[in-house]
Amino acid sequence: MLEALAGLTTRGRAFVAAGVTAIVCASILDQTTLVRVGVLVLVLPLITAYVVGRSRYQLSLVRTVTPQLVSAGQPARVDLALANEGRAPKGVLMLEDQLPYVLGSRPRFVLEGVGHGWRRRVSYQVRSDVRGRFEIGPMRVRVGDPFGLVEVERAFQTAVPLTVTPRTVPLPTIPLGGAWTGSGDNRPRAFATGSAEDVTVREYRRGDDLRRVHWRSSARMGELMVRREEQPWQSRATLFLDNRAVAHRGQGVASSLEAAVSAAASIAVHLGHRGFTVRLVTATGEESGGSWHARDAELISRALLEALAVVEAVPAPRVDSGWLTEHGTGGLTVAVLGAVAPTDLPVLRRMQHHAGAALAVALDVDAWGTAGSGAGPRQSAAPLLAQHGWRAVPLRPHDRLDAAWQELARAGVGGAGRATYSGVGR
Repeated sequence: MLEALAGLTTRGRAFVAAGVTAIVCASILDQTTLVRVGVLVLVLPLITAYVVGRSRYQLSLVRTVTPQLVSAGQPARVDLALANEGRAPKGVLMLEDQLPYVLGSRPRFVLEGVGHGWRRRVSYQVRSDVRGRFEIGPMRVRVGDPFGLVEVERAFQTAVPLTVTPRTVPLPTIPLGGAWTGSGDNRPRAFATGSAEDVTVREYRRGDDLRRVHWRSSARMGELMVRREEQPWQSRATLFLDNRAVAHRGQGVASSLEAAVSAAASIAVHLGHRGFTVRLVTATGEESGGSWHARDAELISRALLEALAVVEAVPAPRVDSGWLTEHGTGGLTVAVLGAVAPTDLPVLRRMQHHAGAALAVALDVDAWGTAGSGAGPRQSAAPLLAQHGWRAVPLRPHDRLDAAWQELARAGVGGAGRATYSGVGR
């Protein structure tokens, strides 16, 4: 009852004030009829508050987002299925779903006739120009009476996720080269002792089928080993994204980092459709979104896009090179870089040395804005990379990524050691 009284609307409070005023005036003027009117006006919102407060709406909500993975700028539909199984008088429901501001304004609905066995389905669309992982919900429900005198608020605490991935563009097919043919098992393990079968096993890696575990070799080595000869042959690639704050310029969706993430997403989808198993590496190390052992192009693309959706600028001054190990390199390496400092060159040389082929899209970050505080002298990475054996092209704000990707084929003419770079027409 106290909750219902606190939920009196402006109309309900006006009724209470009018009723009290009428009773006071009637008492002063000795008008019995006016007293009756005042009592009626005063009691009506109180009775309504009592009825609404005593009502038990057993509301249920099922929220569905379709699809749960969308590209930036593409809409998603949110379906709400509501039901009331409680024995409550008919009333009005006012619904308001909680949304992050980037998904748009909060949707509001007014539903009438909420009685026992009531069912209703409503839907609305959300859209974001900003990538990321967002929560839709919880839902706030205001239960009102037919006269609009009382509103009581309820809430559904559940929420559903929506992942907005970076924008992608289709890329042309160009010669890539340097890809290992096999599931990344370019270095089979041979043992000094043991049967010939031991030569065809390797270390167990996350995602391997447990039915392929070779238990005899596992017992001998003290770690799980799998049969290598049963792995399908497939090319592999490493996608490196430099997401350091010092390597990028600009703010928000107009920053060079967002352009780099979008370029990396387009390259990831392209490589997946070309038959590569792809892993994603950022300035802080290998991400969990990419795996050399995924074999389905759609799964590879989805995992990488989900990982890229939440990539943020990191304050690290240098690139982490811990992933450049004997068993973590080889195959094709594609780098999407921002500005490069002289201290970055040793890591870039190691990346090129460990790769079968090294390609790079280097953003001309100065075109995206001025350098941030604390950033030292930097320059476009394309000329430096070309001098160290990379096939590299620059990318400016108004350049087309597909044209830059096509330019990589011409940049590789004459061998990696004599790679050149050239701008892409605006």
